[in-house]
Amino acid sequence: MSLLSKRFHLRGVLLAIVLFSGSTSQAQEPVRFAFIDPLSGAFASIGTSALRQLEFAADYYFNSQGGILGGRPIEIVAFDNQQSPTETQLQFRRVLSEDIRIIFQGNSSAVANTLNDAISRYNRRNPNQEILQLNYAAVDPVLTNDNCSFWHFRFDAHAEMKLAVLTDYIAGNEAIESLYIIGQDYSFGRVVADTTVELMAQKRPDVEIVGTEFHPIGQVKDFSPYVTKIASSGADAVLTGNFGADMVSLARSIIDSGLDIPIYTFYAAYDGITATLGEDAKGQVYLVHNEISNPVPTEERKQFTRAFKSAHPSTDVSQPRIINALRMTVAAMEQAQSTDPDAIALALEDMRFVDFSGEEIWMRSDDHQAFQSLYISMHTDEDIEFDADNSGYGLYSIHRAPAEQTLIETSCRMRRPRP
Repeated sequence: MSLLSKRFHLRGVLLAIVLFSGSTSQAQEPVRFAFIDPLSGAFASIGTSALRQLEFAADYYFNSQGGILGGRPIEIVAFDNQQSPTETQLQFRRVLSEDIRIIFQGNSSAVANTLNDAISRYNRRNPNQEILQLNYAAVDPVLTNDNCSFWHFRFDAHAEMKLAVLTDYIAGNEAIESLYIIGQDYSFGRVVADTTVELMAQKRPDVEIVGTEFHPIGQVKDFSPYVTKIASSGADAVLTGNFGADMVSLARSIIDSGLDIPIYTFYAAYDGITATLGEDAKGQVYLVHNEISNPVPTEERKQFTRAFKSAHPSTDVSQPRIINALRMTVAAMEQAQSTDPDAIALALEDMRFVDFSGEEIWMRSDDHQAFQSLYISMHTDEDIEFDADNSGYGLYSIHRAPAEQTLIETSCRMRRPRP
């Protein structure tokens, strides 16, 4: 081989190495998701728990299996908003500065509405650089009704859907003749109260609403004055949308007062709540949610739960909806062969996905609201395969409403970014 031929041969080899290295580097570039939720402050346990579940699901289902989109790992980047709408806007700007275009967020609806507004404004001003909002827990109905957005997807059932099921269950209990409603004083708490009053008037007009009470979110240290009002009202049951520290303090105060009445809730489990209530809440606290707890329905869910508990002994698989959100979003990416939010959104619309509990989830294209079976579960220690807070107590599902029974019309008039 001549010297000139050798030089061209060497250049070809070097070029091949550069091209191969470039393609390998590109294939290994992580797909980054932002997580904006409270990681400090009064509601830190909720955000921290959700983050652990999201990170574990990314590793369990994808990173340990070679990644997504031909070998790219998933990276979760956490941002602490302290559950403050103002802080959320600051963290949103940080997400933009890091060029992350998909955001997971769930707590609370006030934050979700703030983020929804910020993303909508940004996307209108920045075509082809849009941000996608994956809402796994904020359940204010307005997010998939009048304030719906092409760039927002909700993977949890919203408050009116859950209350339709919960009030059916309450209405079927003939022993309940009066009901006291108490909640946090913000959009979700108000929706819970207003919707409950409306639905109970339709289903059981003989049930008297003997109290509708609102309290500052995350600020009440002693709920005994509120419980005194509940006791003096003669209520046969309590319904609340409280979550986090407000939920455990309220339930604890009701139980400690000696009031032996059912407490119907959205969030009375996990993150220390179950352990704190313990034996005293057995058969008294009920929860409406979109996943079956016990009996555990599938072997896949059992294996996932065991693996997660092995990695995080002090945390529970309390939010399967964030796991569903990740898995459905990745399925949309694989279908579109893209990480572009517009392509992902189009692939998510009308998607049907079977989760690790064997439940089908349908993402309605009209409003980007997910539909799936809803359950009512009871706090107990009987027939519990997977407890909560390592307490021996957990949720046992006693009522199921199939997805088709949870369908609710939407007022959404979605503005789509392109024809």
